[in-house]
Amino acid sequence: MKKSFFLFLPLCLFLNMQCKQADQTNRAEPTKITTKDPLPSWNEAALKQSIVAFVGKVTKEGSPEFLQPSDRIAVFDNDGTLWAEQPVYFQAAFIFDRVKALAPQHPEWKQKQPFKAVLDGDLATALGGGEKSIGALLAATHAGMTDEAFDQIVLDWIKTAKHPTTGKAYTDMVYQPMLELLDYLRANGFKTFIVSGGGIDFMRPWTQQVYGIPAEQVIGSSLKVKYEVVDGKPSLLRLPELNFIDDGPGKPVGIHQHIGKRPVFVAGNSDGDYDMMQYTMTNPLPHFGLLIHHTDATREWAYDRESHIGKLNKGLDDAGKYGWQVVDMAKDWKVVYPGG
Repeated sequence: MKKSFFLFLPLCLFLNMQCKQADQTNRAEPTKITTKDPLPSWNEAALKQSIVAFVGKVTKEGSPEFLQPSDRIAVFDNDGTLWAEQPVYFQAAFIFDRVKALAPQHPEWKQKQPFKAVLDGDLATALGGGEKSIGALLAATHAGMTDEAFDQIVLDWIKTAKHPTTGKAYTDMVYQPMLELLDYLRANGFKTFIVSGGGIDFMRPWTQQVYGIPAEQVIGSSLKVKYEVVDGKPSLLRLPELNFIDDGPGKPVGIHQHIGKRPVFVAGNSDGDYDMMQYTMTNPLPHFGLLIHHTDATREWAYDRESHIGKLNKGLDDAGKYGWQVVDMAKDWKVVYPGG
């Protein structure tokens, strides 16, 4: 997903332009699924068949395309690939809610931009200052605390926050077909990673419960941290300084630094994932690429080439060149969210 400046790149782009499945278990010793439909929320079409065929041939011993379990690395973007991202990235909603929650401690924010505009609900003005405004909001809401304190803030928010359009909890707006795909791959010996432009520390507190992906298998954008001992207790203090942007060409870099080998399975949904998908699909080992195309205006949202969030333009043009399988959400998925 295309994330801009600081923790996630498209937040700047979006705001400048216009102003579970519970407790899935990460299997250390996977058991191959052979007797039941592993992807029941996927329609019986060529795309589903190609996924099952790929998994079958790379996990069958004796097959010329057999992959050793150590090579079965699968990477997934998060926003727009594993959960929804409209009308604003969910981490952006977290930032705005944090500003409102902290406002009583900062009476000066009633007159100080960009905080005043956020409190007034005027997001176009709030972010009219571009990177400077974004930086001020991120520093106020993400830095100046220990990692443990930030984890708890994120967990408290994710348990109670509601999507502005659907009224659902954000963790109920995960894609059921993708949950099944994650589970299917793990059941066949794949190790699944999130590689997102979103904040690594925003995602890590809840990805195990929601996706079955543990914190150490989450790669994302990050702030710098400082080690210090306070009252005899070792701590990591979050600083208002950029450490790494895991977006675009940063995604293959993040994969190399965190995983140490090129994936064989990749899923994304925007041009922000292009480099990660290109990197995976040029692996000399057997590989598979999945590009989620948001075509369902009834059950979700329909957007692609001109979207202010999740722009998918170059990816659509080059899908055939790299052999990326394009998911038509309206046609390929029986359901979008858990529960139908």
